[in-house]
Amino acid sequence: MAEARSQSMSGRKKSVAQEPVTSVLGADIVPVYSERELSADEEVLAALGYKPEFKREFSLWTTFCVSFAVLGLLPSFASTLYYGMGYAGTPGMVWGWLIAMAFIQCVAMSMAELCSSMPTSGGLYYASAVLAPPGYGPLAAWLTGWSNWLGQVTGAPSVDYPMAEMILACASISNPSYVPQNWQVWLLTTLILLIHGCISSMPTKWIANFNSFGSTFNIIALCVVLILIPSATNRESQNLPRFAPSSTVWNNFYDGTDFPKGVSILMTFVAVIWTMSGYDAPFHLSEECSNANIAAPRAIVLTSGIGGMFGWFLQLVVAYTVIDIDAVLTSDLGQPWASYLLQVLPQKAALAGLSLTIIAAFSMGQGCMVAASRVTFAYARDDCFPCSWWIKRVNKHTKTPVNAVWFNTTLGILMVLLVFGGNLAAGALFSIAAVAAFVAFTIPIFIRVFFVGNRFRPGPWNLGPFSMYIGSAACAFVALMVPILMLPSLTGSDLNAAGMNWTCLVYGGPMLIITIWWFVSAHKWFKGPKVNIEHQMLGREGNIVDGEDNDSGDSSSGSITKDNREFDDKKAADLA
Repeated sequence: MAEARSQSMSGRKKSVAQEPVTSVLGADIVPVYSERELSADEEVLAALGYKPEFKREFSLWTTFCVSFAVLGLLPSFASTLYYGMGYAGTPGMVWGWLIAMAFIQCVAMSMAELCSSMPTSGGLYYASAVLAPPGYGPLAAWLTGWSNWLGQVTGAPSVDYPMAEMILACASISNPSYVPQNWQVWLLTTLILLIHGCISSMPTKWIANFNSFGSTFNIIALCVVLILIPSATNRESQNLPRFAPSSTVWNNFYDGTDFPKGVSILMTFVAVIWTMSGYDAPFHLSEECSNANIAAPRAIVLTSGIGGMFGWFLQLVVAYTVIDIDAVLTSDLGQPWASYLLQVLPQKAALAGLSLTIIAAFSMGQGCMVAASRVTFAYARDDCFPCSWWIKRVNKHTKTPVNAVWFNTTLGILMVLLVFGGNLAAGALFSIAAVAAFVAFTIPIFIRVFFVGNRFRPGPWNLGPFSMYIGSAACAFVALMVPILMLPSLTGSDLNAAGMNWTCLVYGGPMLIITIWWFVSAHKWFKGPKVNIEHQMLGREGNIVDGEDNDSGDSSSGSITKDNREFDDKKAADLA
């Protein structure tokens, strides 16, 4: 029971309506759990339709640590410097980050409000199913879930691939005659993915401790680099002032696209969006977090806010010290961040900064692997995948979704094979992350703002009277940015296959297939989130409706969305 626990263990009976949740279960449903007494967090989870399966060993701090590790400001900035600097120069870096972060914070706050009301690993997918208008819950969950999963499953490979390139770039700097080969990049990326898979298979407490250390190092490395660059820069030895004039930094645009300056600045948002797309991790870790309906949303907002602030500081440092943008973007090293460091720092200092970035990237990739495995587990629990019966198994020793971890690891290794198709192929795949993640972030927020109204039951962390305004701003921002993120930098006769932005194909193709799959087949068997906890109607003693066993492969039992919630209520009532 949700705080009513089991009939045999307590006389109290608390219905879903008495918990601060928006649930797939009807308001008069009383969850029943007879194995042991439930904690307050587990009672909230039971009201959402799920029995406890994980140990709650993540605190606000360790949840924030995983999220901040996934954010990985330093390695993320290093990986996306080409876009932030290459499209509009230093004005795009300083103005672009500042403007984008204001709206990204709106997305994060709206997501945090949903998390407080629905703290489950299914996260955005669960929220879409519950909030969608009658008849559309399964479809909303289907599209949100797959878009989010596409972004999540590409997370670790898209971090580990540039990390492998940075490691090999260090070798090139130390030995200029060495030229990394594609097969070496693939092997090194595969090794890193395997290490991340092993760490993510450990018990929750070990993972929490590892990510706590990793996030602490991320913050320290970021601070060290923020101090190292302005203090050790050799601009003066190149007969330049220590810092570029503010008039140049804020106003001297770089013509990196064929579009007007305003559009070019909008195009630089891809760097901000990709960098800031990891703050949803606390949502997916909420079933392993104590005080989840407060700690998880706080971790979301803290990650976005602190990450945005420190990210802007890093943008300012680079913008005020870069010497030659063309040289940074076209260096033979193939890594703009490595090229920039060598341009403004002595070689040893540059290697030190690059080494800190690599270690921070390892922590970031680990955080991505953990978050993605929890998303995969949540979707497999509702039989979204062909082999869900295997993926959703929780290891009885570690109490973590080990099978989901290795499913994602295998897919990641296969994805990285695209490096043999060249940078264009690999870059097209990894560009999925920004668009896929923000589309998934916004679908439940859009439904919440424009379709739900007063039917939404806010959790203890909420935006109060500002909820609708902040949510509307978030939706408007993403609606503008999705087409902008798909624009190529060139136009007209200058545009060719090499300069094409393939995001529309790489993201749109899979989503089109998934949509066709829905109309052809999936709508017949996919009913959205599945409850796996027993439940009864309030006041109907001794008549219990079974939840679905998590090991079951039956896709029809236990399925309850808002669309058939009334049917479940009636089913329980008829048994009385």
